[in-house]
Amino acid sequence: MHTNSEDRLDTALADHIVSFGRVLRRAGLPVGSHQIMDAVRAVEWVGVRRRDDVYQALFGVFVQRREHVELFDQAFQLFWRAPAQLFQMMALMLPKTPAPPPERPRQQTRAQQALAEPGTKRRSTRPPDPQKTAVERLATYSADEVLRKKDFADFTAEEVAAAKAFIRDLRWPLAERAVRRRSPREKGRQLNLRATMRQGLRHHGELIRLRHQGPKTKPRPIVVLCDISGSMERYARMLLHFMHAVTDGFDRVESFVFGTRLTRITRYLRRRDIDDAVAAATRAVEDWAGGTRIGEALKDFNYHWLRRTLRSGGVVLVISDGCDRGDIDLLAREMARLRRSCHRLLWLNPLLGYDAYEPLTRGMQAALPYLDDFLPVHNLDSLAHLGQILSTLDARRRATWQHRYDGRVEA
Repeated sequence: MHTNSEDRLDTALADHIVSFGRVLRRAGLPVGSHQIMDAVRAVEWVGVRRRDDVYQALFGVFVQRREHVELFDQAFQLFWRAPAQLFQMMALMLPKTPAPPPERPRQQTRAQQALAEPGTKRRSTRPPDPQKTAVERLATYSADEVLRKKDFADFTAEEVAAAKAFIRDLRWPLAERAVRRRSPREKGRQLNLRATMRQGLRHHGELIRLRHQGPKTKPRPIVVLCDISGSMERYARMLLHFMHAVTDGFDRVESFVFGTRLTRITRYLRRRDIDDAVAAATRAVEDWAGGTRIGEALKDFNYHWLRRTLRSGGVVLVISDGCDRGDIDLLAREMARLRRSCHRLLWLNPLLGYDAYEPLTRGMQAALPYLDDFLPVHNLDSLAHLGQILSTLDARRRATWQHRYDGRVEA
């Protein structure tokens, strides 16, 4: 009996750590399933006799960046106030009628938002009111519309989770390009003479059935270059989720991030678990939230990665606000080289979503003449619009674009 009691205690402690990991994930920390398993093993190793030992074990596993320290401390203090008495308190409270929840303060920390759970609702035997149902549907639709138009930088922890699900469900029907090779067709205008003669040899030279062929199409390769400097930090993590969705949707996608240097993160974003992929990508970056040298990063890509990733007919997405501390002349030269080497060059700027924005920075002024599309990428609606642009790349010819700026680049 004593062994079973200890097993139940160990299971309860593991469940606590799993719940705490989920709270940190909802609060915005990059916590994956493998980190939760490491946390369970770490606490088992140090033991639970001292609170500081448990804190240091969980801190060493879950905290990866300096900006996560304060958030982890808040979540730890709120979650582990009385772990030894948690089950006794729940047992005393469950049979009673739940008291009305206290009003939340207007300003909550992200840890408090992550710990806030919706209360259980009592089932009603009354038939649903059609008018009330219609109002609830309208409210849900309005909430979705607000979320789609809300800036990424203003998201709460719950809205970040909802936005991740929205990005994961997006479809990117990228326009395909015609290649020189031909593919077999049942019917067509062009005769496949080789296949026809090969089939005739099987029937003693009798051409019983004619074989045809038609043009073959392949999806265009995509290269994503995302700015993760200090000025882009408010948008960088959400944009990494966007890059993971694009990588998962296409076969030929290469992903890079840059600040003061260029880092290839394609193999990290190939992982199935999105939180695991983003966490691995952020660990691989050494210049996160630092300075910006766009020209040097583009030169590194053009000289070392361009021929290996783009080949011919590729599409390049540059995600940046255009704030550059490097050589502006170098940026203009490398933009020109990149433009000559790809089918379309798109620049996605999160600041373009503001009505009063003007591209007055030197970096943005140097890049504008070489762009085919200049688009915002500050909310979910802008990502959905980007999917429409990618699906009509071949229908919109490069020669028909004349860049004029009156608050936007128009066709």
